Amino acid sequence: MRGWRNAVQETAASKPLFLTIYATVILGTVVSSFYVFSAIYSPTASPTRSISSSWLLAPPLSQNGVSLSSNISQPSQHRSNKLRPIWEAPSRTSKMPRLKSFRLTKELVAQRAKDNVIIVTFGNFAFMDFILTWVKHLTDLGVSNLLVGAMDAKLLNALYWKGIPVFDMGSHISTDDVGWGSPIFHKMGRQKVLLINAILPFGFELLMCDTDMVWLKNPLPYLARYPDADILTSSDQVVPTVVDDRLADWKQVGAAYNIGIFHWRPTPPAKKLAKEWIDMLLADDRIWDQNGFNELVRRQTGPAFDDESGIFYSYDGNLKLGILPESIFCSGHTYFVQALHQQFRLQPYALHTTFQYAGTEGKRHRLREAMVFFDPPEYYDAPGGFLSFRPSISKSLLLDGEHNLESHFSLINYQMRQIRSALGLASVLNRTLVMPPLWCRLDRLWFPHPGALLGSMTRQPFLCPLDHVFEYALVQVNVMLRDLPAEEFGPAINIREYSFLNNPFLPQRVRESWLDVQLCQEGTEDCHASSNTSRPGLLRFPKRSSEETMLALLAWCRPC
Repeated sequence: MRGWRNAVQETAASKPLFLTIYATVILGTVVSSFYVFSAIYSPTASPTRSISSSWLLAPPLSQNGVSLSSNISQPSQHRSNKLRPIWEAPSRTSKMPRLKSFRLTKELVAQRAKDNVIIVTFGNFAFMDFILTWVKHLTDLGVSNLLVGAMDAKLLNALYWKGIPVFDMGSHISTDDVGWGSPIFHKMGRQKVLLINAILPFGFELLMCDTDMVWLKNPLPYLARYPDADILTSSDQVVPTVVDDRLADWKQVGAAYNIGIFHWRPTPPAKKLAKEWIDMLLADDRIWDQNGFNELVRRQTGPAFDDESGIFYSYDGNLKLGILPESIFCSGHTYFVQALHQQFRLQPYALHTTFQYAGTEGKRHRLREAMVFFDPPEYYDAPGGFLSFRPSISKSLLLDGEHNLESHFSLINYQMRQIRSALGLASVLNRTLVMPPLWCRLDRLWFPHPGALLGSMTRQPFLCPLDHVFEYALVQVNVMLRDLPAEEFGPAINIREYSFLNNPFLPQRVRESWLDVQLCQEGTEDCHASSNTSRPGLLRFPKRSSEETMLALLAWCRPC
């Protein structure tokens, strides 16, 4: 300060010419400093711009009381060039980094990207087990160029301490399961579109995924086969359009394009679509994000980009779009009901738990049925042990006559009666029931249909997911009974998926602990009657057990 004061005094005592020179120099310095600082802190000049309302090129907006501009940050601090491997947890003696270090920046994406591609999913704490499953499948496939967006602080903290690359979305969404179609569900959908608008300007290709899907094969080489596509998207198509691994025939795809799996390239047409998409959603909160996407890209459909690739022009006539094949980028129908990949002898890349019932519990159970969900070790070693049985189903119930409502429900009700008795046995013995495979003669959908969708490859009968029949039971057994008092509602009834005993994660000691149970006439040779079933492990009741057999076993076990 003293130096500046002396300079002014000397200037005042000088000749007018020198006064003019000093004034000019000082004024030039101030003006130059203004432009330098403006350039440095301008959003368009910063290479590490974070998620903010500047995605929208509009003033800060608020949605459901949450500011979309709350995550604005300056360029992040220096990061180590050496990344810690995924699943390598930070030292427990270290401290959790400051929240601002988890903000999404171009620098963060560049650190994780490989061959200019980044794979992203996001969610809240209610979906943590799905997120861990998603990450585990990718890392098992040798894919590490991934990031997870945390919508709440609890998930951010948990993923960080597990060694998962995570960033803060600044969403402040509830940690609970929000439920499909709820206002918070729609808000989460908008966050996906905001993420796309944030990452594309960074210049990276983006493979955006929902958390309720898993990768079964590295998708990046497949996506690289179509470098001309601005966007490659999955769909809800259930009637196959191709029988190999080519892109779906866009002229035959009448179902919605599904935004649970889609790949974006940072091209001008893709950025233009992303911008118009988010503007549409923020202008009308009644629009579902997927419906908005379909409305925009279907403004124009065709012509084909070329004769071979399967890519076509859409949206404004400049966007090049490709539809991923329904047999290997599977929906919940093409994988679980039709098993298209098996019928076409193809190896699937992805499984998305759509076309299912029982909410999040139904999704979780389906992934367990497919043996692709990663549960903690205690899931495979329940207190009290397990009980399994194979039901007796006659050929006539499965195959005779037409596949209609009567024959379908005759088959379903027959199986349900046996399962009801088995649940009673499991409750009496304090064991967890391993559900048997369920057979259905008719498909289940939320709209009228003739029993099996015309043009689909649904075989009748088919092995149907548990949520087709036990939708309410899945929700009740896995959620509500945990919190209901046993004195009033009885002990909780736990179940496992039909494929449980074949899961490679089942401990060997549990696998080898089974005890076969057979009914025999007391007093006859080799009949050693006992009601001692206290030994932990697996009780395996007779194969082809009828309802009468199950009731007899239940009566036998009552004194246990």
